[in-house]
Amino acid sequence: MINTDDKLRCIQGNHFYSKGEIYKVGRIVNNKYFQILTDNDADHWYATLDDKDIYVSFDSNLGLAENEKAYFEKIDELQAES
Repeated sequence: MINTDDKLRCIQGNHFYSKGEIYKVGRIVNNKYFQILTDNDADHWYATLDDKDIYVSFDSNLGLAENEKAYFEKIDELQAES
């Protein structure tokens, strides 16, 4: 389960999210769709939680390949501080 203010580590980055960086969960839309804030916490992209992954997909209107997803893992507060 994902909650607002949870911390997520990017495990596969792209143009908007950097591998190894920690990002914060913003507003929750439902149990499978929520915001992941960008570096400045002012902008966000919508993420999907499915049976296996947490990821952000980007549409082709951005000039990116449709399959260029950023993947994340949920971390606990102790991991986020280290």
